[in-house]
Amino acid sequence: MDSTTQQRIDDLVKNNAVVLFMKGNASFPMCGFSGRAVQILKASGVESGSLTTVNVLEDEAIRQGIKEYSQWPTIPQLYVKGEFVGGSDIMMEMYESGELQQLIAAEA
Repeated sequence: MDSTTQQRIDDLVKNNAVVLFMKGNASFPMCGFSGRAVQILKASGVESGSLTTVNVLEDEAIRQGIKEYSQWPTIPQLYVKGEFVGGSDIMMEMYESGELQQLIAAEA
């Protein structure tokens, strides 16, 4: 993968507090996992204005690049303050334990 794509991903991750790489966007998720990820973030107290979503369906380079960037094979992928958190299953586990809310509250 080209370094331009990696740089774009790196900039997105580092310059936004909460970034969700997903299929579709927060208003119109294009898969169940992405929809669930958005719901979990809203339930965790993320304001829609502070959530940056990246629609991987609109950009094939990003779609492939994010998997290499994180060494994680699936989408959605959540980043908080530049750190990779995980996909929707990990987000759900963290939400249920209260960890995700703490992470997000600490960065707000």
